[in-house]
Amino acid sequence: MKLANQVAIITGAGRNIGEEAAKLFASEGASIAVVDMDRARADKVTSAIVASGGKAKTYICDVAEEEQIIATVKAVAADFGRVDILVNNVAISDNKHLFEITKAEWDRVFAICLTAPMLFSKYAAKAMIDGKRGGKIVNVSSTSGHYGRGRAIAYTSAKAGVINLTRSLAIQLAEHNIRVNCVVPNKIGSPVGKDEFNPDRKVVNLRNRPGEPIDLARAMLFLVSDDSDFIAGTELFVDGGCAAMMPGGD
Repeated sequence: MKLANQVAIITGAGRNIGEEAAKLFASEGASIAVVDMDRARADKVTSAIVASGGKAKTYICDVAEEEQIIATVKAVAADFGRVDILVNNVAISDNKHLFEITKAEWDRVFAICLTAPMLFSKYAAKAMIDGKRGGKIVNVSSTSGHYGRGRAIAYTSAKAGVINLTRSLAIQLAEHNIRVNCVVPNKIGSPVGKDEFNPDRKVVNLRNRPGEPIDLARAMLFLVSDDSDFIAGTELFVDGGCAAMMPGGD
């Protein structure tokens, strides 16, 4: 097992990509802190992992609140005895034009998509350092962090920030044997903040199919396992080749 005896915190683990990562990591031997705002969703994932013979526990956390992040990391370390892995997956989108979005909406997107990964990384890294075993952090960015969009302004800006946050975290935490990387998905699973997956959702990529949560979960597993030991501070595109294509090209 690639993650035997390790403890992983996964935010937004109650559905979609976070759920799939939690189940996959558990199948590889990790104990999972299933972090979500929705107890019913989180408990469903936790129960599924336990029923399959894995270890997991639900943690309810509003990632926009620093005190709740601190409490969550402390509780995980106390319950499982250590923290080895953090996946900053939770996100929301504004889907707003510049002239539509309010400052409160902008601030909320940034609080969840950019500030929360910074704060969770800060406190999880402290727990990793206390454990003297190093650790791995994976942030979830988006192809929207590389390209502008006509129907989102805060989300694209925050996801661009995640990319450089990853680089800075990687540099600052390297001396503590903590590797930090990020994944860059494109339209994987259900849209951000939604439960339902629409198989007819239009996608343009080189694989000619929609991305599925397991596609990203497998990439995350690679980045938190020893298979990627020499990879730090980088972006792994998991987008079906979308970013390689030039609009209008043939």
